Amino acid sequence: MNNINYQKAMNWVLRIAIAGEFIGHGVFALQGKEGWFKYFEPFGITNPDTIVSLLLVVGIVDVLLAVLVLIKPMRLALMWMVFWGLFTAMIRWPLGPDPVWDFVERWANWGAPLALLLLIEWQKNRSAN
Repeated sequence: MNNINYQKAMNWVLRIAIAGEFIGHGVFALQGKEGWFKYFEPFGITNPDTIVSLLLVVGIVDVLLAVLVLIKPMRLALMWMVFWGLFTAMIRWPLGPDPVWDFVERWANWGAPLALLLLIEWQKNRSAN
């Protein structure tokens, strides 16, 4: 397998992993996962109806981004996914009530989109030279 095929394989592995993560979390959000309500408290959001409405929006965005990353990963979308993955890890710890390991466990939520973004940018710069 040559270098180009490895790059394509890495690209697709990351795209599928990211899509799986964002589809999974998006569906939980669409279902109004009650276990996530506590993560809104540090922001002063405690009304269950408000939380369910916010989770609906989050779920739709997550699923749409998951589909987009499979069709055509875009720089801005990947940057959002890095931010969102890091933010949602941080609402567990240090912003939220969970132990540090809940944050560590979610490193892939922002690391995989970051890796894909770096890979795409590297491929773009390499082909430009």
